[in-house]
Parts: sequence; structure tokens; C-alpha cells
Amino acid sequence: MAKVKTTFFCQNCGAQYARWQGQCNSCKEWNTIAEEIIQKQEKVDWKVSQAPQTKTSRPLKITQIDSVDEIRMNTGDQELNRVLGGGIVPGSMILLGGEPGIGKSTLLLQISLKLPYKTLYVSGEESQKQIKMRAERITASGENCYILCETKTQNIFKQIQDIEPDVVIIDSIQTLHTDHIEASPGSISQIRECTAELIKFSKESGVPVLLIGHITKDGTIAGPKILEHMVDTVLQFEGDRNHVYRILRSLKNRFGSTAELGIYEMHGSGLREVANPSEILLSQNKESLSGTAIASTLEGMRPLMIEIQALVSTAVYGTPQRSTTGYNAKRLNMILAVLEKRAGFRLGTKDVFLNITGGISVDDPAIDLAVVAAILSSNEDIPIDKHFCFAGETGLSGEIRPVNRVDQRIQEAEKLGFSTIFVSKYNKITLKNTFIKIVLIATIEDLASQLFE
Repeated sequence: MAKVKTTFFCQNCGAQYARWQGQCNSCKEWNTIAEEIIQKQEKVDWKVSQAPQTKTSRPLKITQIDSVDEIRMNTGDQELNRVLGGGIVPGSMILLGGEPGIGKSTLLLQISLKLPYKTLYVSGEESQKQIKMRAERITASGENCYILCETKTQNIFKQIQDIEPDVVIIDSIQTLHTDHIEASPGSISQIRECTAELIKFSKESGVPVLLIGHITKDGTIAGPKILEHMVDTVLQFEGDRNHVYRILRSLKNRFGSTAELGIYEMHGSGLREVANPSEILLSQNKESLSGTAIASTLEGMRPLMIEIQALVSTAVYGTPQRSTTGYNAKRLNMILAVLEKRAGFRLGTKDVFLNITGGISVDDPAIDLAVVAAILSSNEDIPIDKHFCFAGETGLSGEIRPVNRVDQRIQEAEKLGFSTIFVSKYNKITLKNTFIKIVLIATIEDLASQLFE
């Protein structure tokens, strides 16, 4: 009988130790190190012995490698295609993380039912009848979708050989276990070993694998950090469960940009793609209210029009409050200091609250101008015309700095029916024959004079 070996892993970061200790040296967390059993056995390849052996890999000059045949697989979901960079790359590993109940399983089941390729959906959390109930609610045909309820990787690979799918979906990686490790499912060593087996299968066969990953209470994907290094793409599915909108972001992508954004709307019949997100990010209130300004921002290649709401009121207590939702609080403090020092607005004794509608977070500096306009509008209690929008960065000296791809921002504003856009006068605008009025400003004083005088 083989000797049972044990080792100690940090359940937070995955660091390995020979003996127990109170604090992890890597992540500095306390009481996260636990003992796990590792049974060293002779590993069996994911293929059975009767399967033909793959030829040994040999080095090639980069000029000899043919990349013409690497065509991305269309998922049938334009939002997912955009976030992935044009579709699924054959042989890639994609990890999807998100809060419990946010819709990760619904999204991938919906994708598997839409795919024109033979798809194997492996679930370790639900029965086949439960998945069938969700599939009927989504109301998709799913002629090419196979459902397997299994958690043992050796059995999964046997079914893969019988079915020979084009795409494999695992829900979720934390429920899988392999015979090569004696630790319990969901432990650090099991997650790492199961992922390594799936990666070997994916790279050798060219079949893409999509994994669902649970997240911890602090918002990171459960398991060792090496899990995110091993896969090719890490997607984050986020949103407020009290609202119907969901946002799909790319945290890592070896085959595309990480700046792209996909937006979905949750319905009883599944997730609906939102083709024009500016419509959901702008309120439909027809009344003019002070403290509201529209900013033109970019998420990857997609322009968005978002609504900035500000509330400036007299501080009730001695220390004024500074609160933001969806915006960097330190950048708000910087803008308030610029307004106080460079433009002469007395905001040091007033509470300032800032909100970006729609539940999204934006770090584009081009929305600074809209933030300034919203704060000044609330301070003066004078509404801004709802057909005005803004695109500019604020400097520490009070100047309005140019932003990148301003032509695309102007075109999006014109398409959505805005009459005037305020941009920096230092921007090089190449657009011609535009019907939208372009107002060029150089400083914050120019903005205040244009809006409130």
C-alpha cells in the first residue's frame, strides 16, 4: 500500500508549506493554512490506452507555423464574442467567475444551446432534470447540446471520447475531483490538478473548455491564484442581483483586449443581449434637474453615454462628506481641490455625493468634465440642458485636457440625439459634416461661463 503523504496549503492564495503555521507568508492571512492529503499515484493520461497516441511535439521556426486554420468559433452571442475578441479560440481555456446567483450557469447553458457545434455541458451541481427545466425556460432548441452530471474527471474524459464534442463546459471547477489526489473536492490541490488535466486535454485535442469558478467573500476566484495564470481567459460576470442588468468583463485575455465590456439584461426567459447600452445608462426622466450631466466614455472599442449625478449640500456636521458610487473617490477629491483652488468655488464646507447610474464603474478620465459640470450644476442649483454632453479630462491647473478617440465619442453623441458636446480645445477633431454643435473649452472657467451665464 502506498504511503499517504500530507502537506499544508493556504486556502486563500494556494501557498504550500511542509508544516502548519498560523500566518501565511505569501498573503499574510491568519488561520488559512489547512492540511490536505496527497496520494501520489501513477497518472493515467486523459486518453484511454486504445486511443491513438499523439505525435511528439518538435520545435518549429515561427515563420513555419501556419495560423490560417485557427478560425475563432462563433458563439452566437455578440456580447460574448466582443469580450473574447471575436469568438472562442480552439484549444483555449476560459474561466468565468461571479457572485452566487448572478447568472453564470444560465449564461453558459444559454451559450451551449445556441452553439452550432457539438457541446458537452458537464454539471457537478445540478441534475439533468433540473438543467432541462432551465433549458425549457430559456426556450432554445439545443439540438447539439449534451448534458452530463459527473464530478470525476476520469469519467468525464471517457464520455468525451465517446461523444467527441467540439466544446466542453464545466460547471463548476470547484466540484470536480480526480483519483490522482486524495484531497476533498474544492481543495487547493484538487482544483489545481483537475485544471491541469483539462488544460492538457484542451491543448492536445484543440477542444475549447469553459470553466465556471466560484468566488470568495472578497470577490476573488476561489482556489489558488495559479488557477488564473493557467487559463487563457478570465471573465468576470458582475452586477447587482436587485437589478436586471449584468456586466461581463475580461480580466485576462491572451487572444484579445481586456478593455471590452458586454452587457446583458436578465429576464425570466434568460439573458438578453443589450446592443445599445447607452439607452439603459441614461435615465428617461424628461424633467430638467440640477446636478445631472451626460459623459461620453469608452469601454474598449465601444462608446457609451453615461449619466453622472451629483449632490452638493451644506455639511450638517463639522467634517464634510465625500461619497462616490462607480467613481474613484480620490479623483473626486482632486477635482474638488481644483475647483476650490483654480476656479474659486467654495466647496470645502459642503457635502458632495457622486453617482454613476446603471450600476457600472468607470475609470475613464474623459468623464472628468461631466463630473465638474454635475457638481457645479448642483452647487448653483441650475439644471444643464439634457441635450448637452461632455468629454474632457481635468488637469491640476484647471485646464481641460484632450482625450483619445474624440471623433468616435462625438459620433456616438450625435447618433443618440445630443445637440451639443463640450470637448477640450486642444483636441484634434477631423470630423466633417456633423450636425452636432462642438463647443471647445480650455479651462473650468470657460465651462462655467458657457453653462451658467
